[in-house]
Amino acid sequence: MEELGILSTLPIARFTDNGAYLTLSDGAEVLLPKGYLQGDEREGDEQEVFIYTDSEDRPVAVKERPVALLDEFAVMEAKEVTKIGAFMDWGLLKDLFVPNAEMLSPMEKGKKYLVRVCVDYRTNRLIGVSKYRDFLIEDTRGYEQGQEVKALIFEETDLGFKALIEDRFEGLFYRNEVFTSLEIGDQVRAFIKKVREDGKLDLQLTPTGRQKYDEGCERILQELGKSGFLPLHDKSDPEDVRAVLGMSKKHFKQSIGQLYKQNRIMIQENGIALVRED
Repeated sequence: MEELGILSTLPIARFTDNGAYLTLSDGAEVLLPKGYLQGDEREGDEQEVFIYTDSEDRPVAVKERPVALLDEFAVMEAKEVTKIGAFMDWGLLKDLFVPNAEMLSPMEKGKKYLVRVCVDYRTNRLIGVSKYRDFLIEDTRGYEQGQEVKALIFEETDLGFKALIEDRFEGLFYRNEVFTSLEIGDQVRAFIKKVREDGKLDLQLTPTGRQKYDEGCERILQELGKSGFLPLHDKSDPEDVRAVLGMSKKHFKQSIGQLYKQNRIMIQENGIALVRED
């Protein structure tokens, strides 16, 4: 079935007591249950739907969109783990099944994992696969230092946080360079710190060069705008700076230096104050 696992716009062929049957590209029909109909639809009207198989392995159309379509990755929570595999929450009534043979490591109920939606061609069902490395590309020559990317946080390790970039590349945020809270499943803006020879990418949350300082200054001014004063200075504990501003102390000191030169802040003994414009 060409439409399995993707969003499709299909015409209504006919109505029954159970809902509307939509015409697939091969001429077959799939049921859109009655609960998805508003009541004013007519034959020939097109419906945007997602098609998968129900609990009895029959094709069914739904209006909900899962967190990942066919051949896409998403972070999903294991709702139930059995002897044969795990059932993942992917935003639909029927959970996505990850067979034991497709697990990177044994899963635990309640934990989140990076999963790719695939077709099991033996059964023509959608399944999940957590062996993510089978789908990654090691040729990262298209990236360069300082480049901005979108990153999906999918695993925490002793070194830091693993991230998926563009569904094809693996990156890492080093723990000692992360100054804000990161959670498994977060989508964040990131910047390439280093392109490694092993095909992985070292990442950082802050931009490089001038943009880094500009954004640091903007973050400090935003916080100062609330009360006009911040009890942070060059002798503040790095953890206090991190908790308030989500940046390193080094970045903080560089940024307040810029703001002081621009006469936008006053540096006081117990903190920094905003220079008010008359």
